[in-house]
Amino acid sequence: MANEQSRNEVELCGTVCSAPAFSHENHDCQFYGFQLQVLRLSGQADTLPILVTTPMVDCLCAGKCVRILGQLRSFNNKSGEGSRLVLTVYALTIEPWAGEPVNRVILRGALCKPPTLRRTPLGRSICDVMLAVGRRYGRADYLPVIAWGQLAQTISHREVGTTLAIEGRFQSRMYTKLTEQGPVQRTAYEVSVMHLLDE
Repeated sequence: MANEQSRNEVELCGTVCSAPAFSHENHDCQFYGFQLQVLRLSGQADTLPILVTTPMVDCLCAGKCVRILGQLRSFNNKSGEGSRLVLTVYALTIEPWAGEPVNRVILRGALCKPPTLRRTPLGRSICDVMLAVGRRYGRADYLPVIAWGQLAQTISHREVGTTLAIEGRFQSRMYTKLTEQGPVQRTAYEVSVMHLLDE
């Protein structure tokens, strides 16, 4: 998939809720991770993973309100613990913020699996898709996207390989996984579709 057909933009305005901790080093660049809490209109909050490079760490402390512009990234978790696909927001810029919470994601990519349409116990339609969004150097991020209601019905008819452009929000969701050691609380991350964009 050509990179010019892709789009990956994230804007988050929320509260830093954990101090940055060293994550990894790549090409002599050190990366740090922290959690950002972004309130929804409902009053619930999404607690989202953010990845930053060393120069940004000094401006971060728990309780500080910030605006982050970046991209949604995915990588495979080979540890055997937790989700196999790990999502994080790679921050390109961070600045102080004093306004309302913002959680906005714009993605354009290709469907890389057939859409899965299902219904809640109350009969509401949900559609799960996996979107491949191209990055530089021939790489791609594989991003789980969920749509509800009429949007779910519309997206469910798309074929693998077709382009999907959406605006939505990056959200966290708690769930219980049954393991050999018993039930374990885990967090899933996904992009919830608010609108389809003209392609």
